Amino acid sequence: MGLMTAYHAARFAAEVTVLEKSRVGDPATASFSLTRSARNDYLDPEYARLAYEARQFWLELQARSAEPLLVDCGCLNLAKSSVTPDLAGSYAFRSYAVLEQLQLRRQAFSAEELRERYPQFAADAGRMDVEAGFVDVPAVTRFLRAALHERGVRVAEQTTVRAITRAAGAWSVATDAGVVESDALVITAGLGTNDVLELLAGCRVRFPLRPDRPSQSKYFIPPAGQRDRFTERALPVFAYLDVGIYGHPLYEGRTPGVKIGFYNPPDVRRADQSRIASVEDFVDECMPALRDAEVVDVAEASGADVCFYDLVADDDFILGPVPGVADVFTGVGWRGTGYKFAPWAGRVLAQLALQGGTVYDIRRFAPGRFAGGGRRDVAGIGGRAS
Repeated sequence: MGLMTAYHAARFAAEVTVLEKSRVGDPATASFSLTRSARNDYLDPEYARLAYEARQFWLELQARSAEPLLVDCGCLNLAKSSVTPDLAGSYAFRSYAVLEQLQLRRQAFSAEELRERYPQFAADAGRMDVEAGFVDVPAVTRFLRAALHERGVRVAEQTTVRAITRAAGAWSVATDAGVVESDALVITAGLGTNDVLELLAGCRVRFPLRPDRPSQSKYFIPPAGQRDRFTERALPVFAYLDVGIYGHPLYEGRTPGVKIGFYNPPDVRRADQSRIASVEDFVDECMPALRDAEVVDVAEASGADVCFYDLVADDDFILGPVPGVADVFTGVGWRGTGYKFAPWAGRVLAQLALQGGTVYDIRRFAPGRFAGGGRRDVAGIGGRAS
């Protein structure tokens, strides 16, 4: 989020500095991975609309990139009566209704149609979000590094913020490498956000953040003769969110196998007493074509997906001005689903910091909802702290 903010802010600011506590692409951060889902199939229409808006920004970035950033293989939500007996009440059917409401591209599969189109799955129904797929995270990082360098943005890695003070309408951020002066600040420090807020005199708000992470994330590596059935050219991103399952196809030349994760989806209550309690259970029940695949932990194979997500108590993003201080903005609480929103969130934060407001209605995400005194007029730029 910090890099995307800097990318958009560089068009309007004379100087932009990103202060990174560790390093860009650190495996401990939520944005470190090889692939991240890019989908619109939310149960909440507002999130679905914003995801689609973010997709348009991804496409704009991709048009400027020397390599693809998005892989549009679609996102397939599965439903099977032996897993979720109420098919009409499943995530697949309910999210599809939202896509239909918003007139986004979609496709419905019966059991027979699913067997014909995607024989890798064994399910009673499938609901496809067509304009979806996954993001190539290393490609995005390479693009942003190059673009920020071209736009004159300074990215200071391995930098610890020691103090933040304000005088004469400007901010001074003291780091172990010196002082950075700034008219406005943007804080995108994830689970470290409250630590940064502690440094702001007069800032009493703290956000109810808690960590979460996938309980399992594994690569299923098919035999050499079957690999073509599981690449991004033959297999979509897939999910069974009622039981906390998501998966990505084998990305040829970049990932070793089909990635399947098991987690607590933030926007759906996981089915009680489900017969699927692991990624292996899911494969056995819904993806038998991978039963004979070699299985390795994602962390062991690539060092990826060992991060924690920053969850919010009320399950909504936190995005906007920080109450009680002038010219400070924040974006945090992205849950496990936030990466796809990054270009949109970065644009919003840059607009707030440099243009005095944003064209988007972000009242739902206001940081001030966690301040006892209600909303106050404030303003904001940076990444991590500046």
